[in-house]
Amino acid sequence: MIETVRARLTIWYVAALAAALILVGGLIYVLLARSLYVRIDENLAAVARIAMTSLSNDLAEGQDVADAARSTAAELASSQQMLLIYNGAGVLLAEQGRDDDLEFTLPAMDAIPDGEPILLTLEEPRDPTDRHRLALRRATIDPGGVPYVIVIGSSLERTDEELESLREILWYVGPLALVIAGIGGWFLAKHSLAPVMAMADRARKIGVENLSERLPAGNRRDELGRLAQTFNDLLGRIEESMVQQRQFMADASHELRTPVATARTAASVALQQASRGEDEYRQALDIIEQQTSRLSRIVDDMFTLARADAGNYPVRMTPMYLDEIVEEVARAERVLARAKNVSVETAVVPSAAFVGDEDLIRRLLVNLVDNAVRHAPEGTTVTMALVDRGTAYTIAIDDAGPGIPPHVQPHIFERFYRGDAARPRDQPYDGAGLGLALARWIAREHGGDVALADSSAAGTTFVLTLPRVA
Repeated sequence: MIETVRARLTIWYVAALAAALILVGGLIYVLLARSLYVRIDENLAAVARIAMTSLSNDLAEGQDVADAARSTAAELASSQQMLLIYNGAGVLLAEQGRDDDLEFTLPAMDAIPDGEPILLTLEEPRDPTDRHRLALRRATIDPGGVPYVIVIGSSLERTDEELESLREILWYVGPLALVIAGIGGWFLAKHSLAPVMAMADRARKIGVENLSERLPAGNRRDELGRLAQTFNDLLGRIEESMVQQRQFMADASHELRTPVATARTAASVALQQASRGEDEYRQALDIIEQQTSRLSRIVDDMFTLARADAGNYPVRMTPMYLDEIVEEVARAERVLARAKNVSVETAVVPSAAFVGDEDLIRRLLVNLVDNAVRHAPEGTTVTMALVDRGTAYTIAIDDAGPGIPPHVQPHIFERFYRGDAARPRDQPYDGAGLGLALARWIAREHGGDVALADSSAAGTTFVLTLPRVA
């Protein structure tokens, strides 16, 4: 089994060339042989007509039959062409130019047509390769209306030798051309596949530690250049994914380490003495509960985003009403916002029918409202406004917070990005930078999107857009 592409290309190239040579050589040989034989037949027919004319003229001038036949034979015969003249009874009147080895017997008179000649091919008994082409014609010549038979013959030896020379040329030139083509094809395939070998050698050296390396592209306009560029683009995407994965792991480790360390420290401090008061234990347990809740939320968000990236998160589309979901989220958030003296108000359209994953939509709204409550100053109001736009629903979440700095706004939907990194991480509502990323994924999974509509010192507005037909 031939394993290398270079060998297979060479063999296919030589095989295709061999088939082409056989086809073209055979076609040339057949057409040339046919042309030569047709030319001989046409020449014999023409000589037969001339012989009939010459014999008729000699008879018209008063020569007897024998003298007229001998005169015509002597005039038209040559070393390469023989002429035989018979009378109507099949008696040979004259002959000229016939080889001694050629045996010829005149067919029956009825077998020879009157008009167009019949053509025969005879071989010499002693030398079958020496063939002769004969044309036989019968005609009635005036005066007297006497029938005659004219036999014109020509040797095929020269034509057969020319065709044999052509066969020898094709026989030797064909294999020689195939050998030259095979050698040339081998080196041509080697040269053509050299970029592939270079790419393979370079690809073999690329690993996780040097994903920045790229394959040699060569000529970017040919197929191999485009292939190399495609692989380089793939390597770029893999490198970007690896960088994102490493950053994700680093950020996740940092985010998970903080609540674990805080809870561990609180438990350790509580256990350092043999006994403590109930208030001290309750305070320690309160810290542990806050940090484990935060840890649970981070892990849950990370797990959801990981399944979303893998494309196997089960999104269950069912009919529901967005106005009911908005009211439920508002009621739940009012309990949490009361600790900051922040109120949550709603303005909704009734019966906002929608098809989507109810749990994910609720989670999306919780993330957005929780984010607004977290940054809203005391004594302010967070508003949720559901509006029916005809083809889509929009839900605007407004807060009266200090706003998002302009340099932070382009990054707020990135995972683990925290524009308020200086905020102490032990605050009850402190997040891990996953809420907005998760909210945008949920919105886009339903055919919509989440965007920052406005942010200034007067407050921030996020707008969720969901199509009516998801």
